[in-house]
Amino acid sequence: MTTEQFFTNKYGIVLAAVVCTALWGSAFPVIKLSYEALNIQQGDTAQQVLFAGYRFFLAALLIFLFMASFKKKIRYEQGSLKPLLILGFFQTFFQYVLFYVGLSYSTGIQGAIIAGTISFFQIIFAHFMYANDKLSMRKTVGLFVGFTGVILVNVTRGTFEFQYGFGELCLTIAMVSCAYGNILARNASAKLNVMYLTASQMLLGGIGLLSVGVVFAGWMPFQFTPYSLGLLFYLAVLSSSGFVIWNNIMKYNYVGQVSMYLFLIPVFGVLLSSFLLNEIIHIFVLLGLMFVTTGIIIVNRKKPTRAQVLKSVS
Repeated sequence: MTTEQFFTNKYGIVLAAVVCTALWGSAFPVIKLSYEALNIQQGDTAQQVLFAGYRFFLAALLIFLFMASFKKKIRYEQGSLKPLLILGFFQTFFQYVLFYVGLSYSTGIQGAIIAGTISFFQIIFAHFMYANDKLSMRKTVGLFVGFTGVILVNVTRGTFEFQYGFGELCLTIAMVSCAYGNILARNASAKLNVMYLTASQMLLGGIGLLSVGVVFAGWMPFQFTPYSLGLLFYLAVLSSSGFVIWNNIMKYNYVGQVSMYLFLIPVFGVLLSSFLLNEIIHIFVLLGLMFVTTGIIIVNRKKPTRAQVLKSVS
C-alpha cells in the first residue's frame, strides 16, 4: 500500500488522525511534567519559548536524520525558501510564542477550550480558500456538536467561568495561526515532499524560537537530568511524527473533511493528564467524548448519491 492509498483509505485516515491527535494531546501533561522537572514557572515566558525552541529544533533534526537513514533527498529544493519561511512563521514560531505567552495569562480551562477551536478556524479558512471545500449545514452541525464536546470535557478542569482577556486573545490568535499554517502546509505539499516540508519549517521556526529565548533567558538556564532530557526528546518525537502524519492527512484529503479530528486533541489531553498527572475524570469527560465522536461522524458522513437513494427504495 502506497502512502497515498493509506492516507485516502477511510480506515487509514481514522487511524492516522487518532494517532496524531493522541500524540499532540499527550503534549499537555508532558509539558507540565517538563516544567516541573526544569523548574519553569508559569510566568517564565522566555524560558518557555526557549524550551519550545529546543523541542522543535530537535524535532527537525530527527526528521532529517530519518530521511538521511532511508536515503531520501534532503538538500535544499530550489524556490522553497519563501514558502518554508512563511510556513515556519505561522505553524511553529508565531503560534508557539503566542501560545506560551497567552497560557501564562490565562487559566487552564480557557486555554484548553480555545485550543479545540483549531478545527473551526481551519474549516473556515478552507471555505474561503477552496471552491470544492465549502462549509455546509452538515459540517456546521458537526462543528457545533464537536465543539460542545470540547467544552464538556473541560468543565472538569475547574469552575466554568469564561473570561476573555489578553491571555485568551493571544491563545485565539495562536489557534488561528496554527489553522492557517495547516492550510499553507497543505498547499505547499503539492510541490514539496511532506517530510522535507515539515522538517524545514520546524527548523526555521525552531531557530526563531531559540533566538527569542536566548536573547531573554540565555543559552542554557536549565539544569537537565536524564529524566528531563527524556521528556524533551519525547516532545521532539511527538512533534516530528505528529506533524509529518498530519501534513500527509492534509495533503491527500479535503480540509473540511479531516479538520474535525482536531477536536480529539483536548480530549486526549484530558485523558492522558488524568493518567499521568492523577487528575480526576468527571462524567462530563465521558459526555464530551460522546459529543466529539458524534461530531466526527456527522462531518465525515457522505451524502448518498441519487443512484444509492433509488437503490435503497427499489
